[in-house]
Amino acid sequence: QVQLVESGGGLVQPGGSLRLSCAASGFTFSTYAMRWYRQAPGKERELVASISTRRDTNYADSVKGRFTISRDNAKNTVYLQMNSLKPEDTAVYYCNAVGVVWGQGTQVSVSS
Repeated sequence: QVQLVESGGGLVQPGGSLRLSCAASGFTFSTYAMRWYRQAPGKERELVASISTRRDTNYADSVKGRFTISRDNAKNTVYLQMNSLKPEDTAVYYCNAVGVVWGQGTQVSVSS
C-alpha cells in the first residue's frame, strides 16, 4: 500500500522546536522528491520545504533559517526540523511524495 505517515506534531511554546517525521511505504522512496506543506485555518495550503533525490533543498521565505528538511533513504523517511517556532507556524503539516501520495497531516500548534 502506497502511503505516507507523519508524526512529531504537537503543542510548543514560541521559540521552541519540533521535528516532524514522514515514513513512506509502498513505493521506491529514494527516487522521489519530497515536500512538506502546511495549511493554517482559513488559509490555502502552502509549500514549506522540498528536497530532491540529490538532496537539493528549497524553503519558503517565511521559514528560511529556521526549518531544515532532510531525508534518510535507508529508513524511507523525510524529516522537517523546526526551530524558533512562531505562532504563525501553527498549521496542519502535510508530507508529499511528488506525484505519488499525500500524508494525513500532523497538527503543529505554537502558543504560550
